[in-house]
Amino acid sequence: MDITFNQNEDHNKLKVSELRNKLAKVKLGGGKSRIEKQHAKGKLTARERVDYLVDNPKDTLEIGAFAGDGMYSEHGGCPSGGVVVKIGYIQKRLCIIVANDATVKAGAWFPITAKKNLRAQEIAIENRLPIIYLVDSAGVYLPMQDEIFPDKEHFGRIFRNNAIMSSSGITQIAAVMGSCVAGGAYLPIMSDEALIVDKTGSIFLAGSYLVKAAIGENIDNETLGGATTHSEISGVTDYKSKDDKDALDTIKNLVSKLGAPEIAGYNREKPKKPLEDPSEIHGLLPVSRTDPYNMLEIIKRLVDNSEFQQYKEGFGKTIITGYGRIDGWAVGIVANQRKVVKTKKGEMQFGGVIYSDSADKATRFIANCNQKKIPLVFFQDVTGFMVGSKSEHGGIIKDGAKMVNAVSNSVVPKFTVIIGNSYGAGNYAMCGKAYDPRLIVSWPSAALAVMSGNSAAKVLLQIEKSSLEKKGQKISKEEETALFQRIKQRYDEQISPYYAAAHLWTDAIIDPLETRNWISKGIEAANNAPQDKPFNMGVLQV
Repeated sequence: MDITFNQNEDHNKLKVSELRNKLAKVKLGGGKSRIEKQHAKGKLTARERVDYLVDNPKDTLEIGAFAGDGMYSEHGGCPSGGVVVKIGYIQKRLCIIVANDATVKAGAWFPITAKKNLRAQEIAIENRLPIIYLVDSAGVYLPMQDEIFPDKEHFGRIFRNNAIMSSSGITQIAAVMGSCVAGGAYLPIMSDEALIVDKTGSIFLAGSYLVKAAIGENIDNETLGGATTHSEISGVTDYKSKDDKDALDTIKNLVSKLGAPEIAGYNREKPKKPLEDPSEIHGLLPVSRTDPYNMLEIIKRLVDNSEFQQYKEGFGKTIITGYGRIDGWAVGIVANQRKVVKTKKGEMQFGGVIYSDSADKATRFIANCNQKKIPLVFFQDVTGFMVGSKSEHGGIIKDGAKMVNAVSNSVVPKFTVIIGNSYGAGNYAMCGKAYDPRLIVSWPSAALAVMSGNSAAKVLLQIEKSSLEKKGQKISKEEETALFQRIKQRYDEQISPYYAAAHLWTDAIIDPLETRNWISKGIEAANNAPQDKPFNMGVLQV
């Protein structure tokens, strides 16, 4: 291996180490002292509950671990959005689990908490996965109620989704393991079956203090809405559990008796490991986001037996399309080629840029995968579509629109991995968050924005200079350089994969070596949802 490979490897392994350290911190939730308080009440933490519930805690996918990262600092922060969401097996059945983290503001709902809960429900609906709610929440975080209560994608959407899932036959089981108050009380009761833990679980629309203030009644919370009340008097809950583990054992028992799901029928053979060493990805991926590399070498280290059948190999070379298998599942891969390529006419094309021929090739390939019922995987490292008079005269907008149309109307499951750059309309055409990938993850090397930090800073600097000059002010070269660096630093913070993950633009940041597992689990989940909509691209400019 050459020195560049070693430098790349060192850089990317440090990025993965940083990721693991950040995850370890996030997993502490509200901190060790609050975890101890949870234990003192005889309660498990959210993560302990999920680990006890699943067959193998190591065989799970965590959604939104970095949700809320760096947000709400004026309110004390909200690690993981105050809720743990994982996809894992319960009694050999793939489920999605949503567990309020009471160590974070007593499990109160911040705006990002609602967004993360809605994402969990979206995954359950798209893949027809059973969803398990482990409820332990003080309800809406009142200082931010205007950002969580009334809008379409706010708190109320949760209960609307409860109803939609129920009517669709998607199993929902809720265990009330702590507080469950106000509007939040509807979630467990709109589930198919509800459990409550004795002495620690409680459900009421208004607690004892509010009842006293509203109607003058003196009553304690346990009598008002504890386990005995709702299991023996109101009939609101279906099962009364003596402690957390008893409740979780009951859920396991219920899940073990679910009928078999219908199958979509995606093609799978016996999995094979890549022949090329996946760990070499760390050395192949360059340190700089502007340096070229061969995406085909990355693909070979992700697909079974390192076998990849290219589609239209000699045409539209800045996008690689083709068929392979990932953990046995047949997949169609659409990936940005990052090395500079030469056309048959001898013209050079920039790597990571989508040209008309590349967009045309990708459009047809996506249509083929839909025709053959093959899930699509997008590997993003894209700076956008080609600009300039030649591209405009050649119809780049028309060809780009066709590709976006194909991605939008695709009915097979789509999965997106952001390897490097994810800029501008390239993000859209390569199945960004707005285009409904079943799962979207990034590597620590990812960067998401309208354009690169360097380009954006230059544009913003010119705007700032122009504004100052209109006011009769002039800045020196030194001041201009300092202003450029301030603008770039601020912008670079926003293109970080952690910024994207904090806002749930991606589901997770992962070690590249975890990519195969994420895609495999994603397709397995999608296989629970039969495909019932035909592929139709609608009206196109040809």
